[in-house]
Amino acid sequence: MEFEPVLSTVAKTIQTAIAPVFLLAGIGAILNVMVGRLARIVDRARDLEKLHPSSTGPEHERHVFELRLLDRRIRVINNAVFLVVLSAVANCTVVAMLFIAELLDLGLGKAVAIAFVLSMVLLIGGLVWFLFEVRMSVHAIRVRAELLERERK
Repeated sequence: MEFEPVLSTVAKTIQTAIAPVFLLAGIGAILNVMVGRLARIVDRARDLEKLHPSSTGPEHERHVFELRLLDRRIRVINNAVFLVVLSAVANCTVVAMLFIAELLDLGLGKAVAIAFVLSMVLLIGGLVWFLFEVRMSVHAIRVRAELLERERK
């Protein structure tokens, strides 16, 4: 005897899975922003690496300072991306468990709830790391006082 799910069961499961699927779309958008920032950080680091050997004095010190900051930002944004990707995996697991539980008539309610909470916790962690990276970048883009020429009338 073959197992074939009833259409109403599949439709009900799809309705239940809509929220996690929309969440997954949002997570994808967040990842897109994070990876875009990572690419810009890497591009800036590569530009500075080209300037580094020929720089001297205060200019060289500024390059070294910025390269160190960029290295930290790369690590922070990588942590953010890692946690958000894990959140997406946990969210996909929620959707899969919803279908498996419904189709095989399993009581996975607790497991689904735990996976969803885990997805949210990982997303929160990723967003916190992302916030740290944004704050680091804001501090890095301060314009040096001598370039502002505030004493000039």
